[in-house]
Amino acid sequence: MGVPDPEGREPEEPSGTVAPTATGALVGFGIAGLVLGWAVRPFALRFGYAEPRISLVSVALLVFAAAGIGATAYLTRRAVRGHRHDLPHHHAVNRLVLGKAAALAGILIAGGYAGYAIAQLGVSGAMADSRLWRSGVAALAAGGVTVAALLLELACRVPPRDG
Repeated sequence: MGVPDPEGREPEEPSGTVAPTATGALVGFGIAGLVLGWAVRPFALRFGYAEPRISLVSVALLVFAAAGIGATAYLTRRAVRGHRHDLPHHHAVNRLVLGKAAALAGILIAGGYAGYAIAQLGVSGAMADSRLWRSGVAALAAGGVTVAALLLELACRVPPRDG
């Protein structure tokens, strides 16, 4: 119970639900990443820095993260639906928070790599081609992280109990 307000009414108890990650937040993070990723090339050229190279290791880590989060989503769905055993509440909350955070981080990273790929369009040279393709693949892998994270969020939903 909370402290009553000045009019003597009891405050409302929280409902105990967490809303799914908002589409607007995902779009906003994606656009922010796109703009920041696109700005890397002009910034590097303006201030005399070398353009970043996209390593295959970073792409592989994104694929690994997407696979790990996807596997966690699958196992969570099975546990919540009762195929194995009931998932402890604190584990479900931890996985939900992981899903929400990974969805926002994944879309930000996907936008960043996509923006960097767009900045490479029209640039000639073998390095520009390498940066274009690797950043494009990294954007897809980060998109996979986002999709897996949203599936993890969905897996944490408890089905309604038959009463």
